[in-house]
Amino acid sequence: MLPLIAVALAGFVAAIPAAAQQTPDRFEANVAAFEAADKTAAPPKGEILFVGSSTIQRWDTSRYFPDLKIINRGISGSELADALKYVDRIVLPYEPRLIVVYAGDNDISAGWLSEQVAVIFERFTRAVHAKLPHTKILYIAIKPSILRWTQIDRMRSANAIIRAYCERDDRLAFVDFDTLMLGWDDKPRPELFVQDGLHLSPLGYQIWTAVIRPYLVGPEQVEAKR
Repeated sequence: MLPLIAVALAGFVAAIPAAAQQTPDRFEANVAAFEAADKTAAPPKGEILFVGSSTIQRWDTSRYFPDLKIINRGISGSELADALKYVDRIVLPYEPRLIVVYAGDNDISAGWLSEQVAVIFERFTRAVHAKLPHTKILYIAIKPSILRWTQIDRMRSANAIIRAYCERDDRLAFVDFDTLMLGWDDKPRPELFVQDGLHLSPLGYQIWTAVIRPYLVGPEQVEAKR
């Protein structure tokens, strides 16, 4: 598959706004902690990996998916570019059959253009598939939130580009919670967030869990339920 996003939007990549520039190795301690934990108890390979920002880090995957083997490598405050930067250390070693990604929220808030976020996601998928060509990647769209509601247009624009990209590859899937998270007034439902208006409440995670579960269940789980 041709690098559709990168070719069409190459000009945006070179113009990263100053607000979005990253501090070198700002999450090195987090990644090193993951590596240390892996040396103590190595996670199984060929399972499910969750990567992304605080929405992933806060997701108690052992509680919400007790029947599945999930490795959670979320890092609070991280951007999609961080998942790409550390792909060799927090993704590839686990050789996951499926990767669930939630990132892009912080990117938009930091000043990245919608098109730039989409380009970084493409680069992430290509970095994964260069070494793990059969691994599937599920991208959870950038969510609408109370705190960042003024940025919703840019978030939806990024989501639209990423959705179109995912539709061109059977190894990619896209899940959008936009409609489910809005109330009658077309604004984010307060009960789906904790007090900060950004992070998900238990009810929010319950909804997300129910929707993505079918994507996570592999053939072995289907057979076991028959």
